Amino acid sequence: MMLQHDTRDWDGLATTALAGRIVRREDARAVLRAPDDEIVAQLAAAYRVRRHYWQNRVRLHFLLNAQSGLCPEDCHYCSQSAVSTAEIEKYPLLAREKILAAAGRAASVKAGTFCLVISGRTPGERVFQKVLDAVRAVRETYDLRVCACLGLLNEDQAHRLRDAGVTQVNHNLNTSERFHPEVCTTHTFDDRRLTVENVRAAGLKTCSGGIVGMGESDDDIIDLALSLRELDVRSVPLNFLIPIAGTLFSDRAALDPRRCLRILCLFRLLLPSQELRIAGGREVHLRSMQVMGLYPANSIFIGDYLTTPGQAARADLEMIRDAGFILEAPDGSPLVGDPLDGVSEPVTA
Repeated sequence: MMLQHDTRDWDGLATTALAGRIVRREDARAVLRAPDDEIVAQLAAAYRVRRHYWQNRVRLHFLLNAQSGLCPEDCHYCSQSAVSTAEIEKYPLLAREKILAAAGRAASVKAGTFCLVISGRTPGERVFQKVLDAVRAVRETYDLRVCACLGLLNEDQAHRLRDAGVTQVNHNLNTSERFHPEVCTTHTFDDRRLTVENVRAAGLKTCSGGIVGMGESDDDIIDLALSLRELDVRSVPLNFLIPIAGTLFSDRAALDPRRCLRILCLFRLLLPSQELRIAGGREVHLRSMQVMGLYPANSIFIGDYLTTPGQAARADLEMIRDAGFILEAPDGSPLVGDPLDGVSEPVTA
């Protein structure tokens, strides 16, 4: 017997999103459960919303894992966690000169934002001071926005980051409040939410997203997006889990490209004006359909991730150019000319 799929007027959902209204939960579920032959219509609806707020520009972020491993938290997805046996590099905070060199590589591949990430629950004062010093050096040397991802932060720390020149702080909610205990037990969903609130209270741009593919339900994905909307998060990185050997989530089922695209469409409809970034797992799970992710999303990471490699920067820039998208400069203006001009490999951190 052929199953009857519940489909919706996808363009009507775009109209709802553009009017500032929240898409109904039953419609959100329908986005995630639609048959494969609806994906083009869903992408067209999501692109209508994306184009309204972001035109055809693409923001590039460059990620530096400035301190790796040595983390006391038990995040089940993470190869740097205390419970992981994954074989990764472990090192303390990189010297300022190495951080500056990575920022130079970010600028060379036309990234607008340099993302400085350290492992750990929250930075101690000695490490925090070194981070502030590195941020000031990056801002003095390069025309880059700086995003810091340092773990749990209080409002005073957020103020000090702003004063040093950080433009936004990333701290992902990761998943829904209901599912969070299945992902981590050493801190709570409220701990994560409070950090986002502290960042916003300090006058910094908020950056927070999540990870899908960890065993969460459709409603968990919807609830994550709604929590981000409630917090008025302005930049949303969406990661697709890569099950890494040695982590507690090494046995999670693989995602497929159509599922990833439907999730991106849903996030665009529920978070219409936010910067939506395709983050970790893009190359692994979207594969040959990566460029289609740019119809709902307006941002990607270029280069490598924390402990997993990304594809070559040249391939990303070719993909953006060939699809007719335009790179965005750090000030938000479109970059004129071929995005490949002046770009050479290697570009990894």
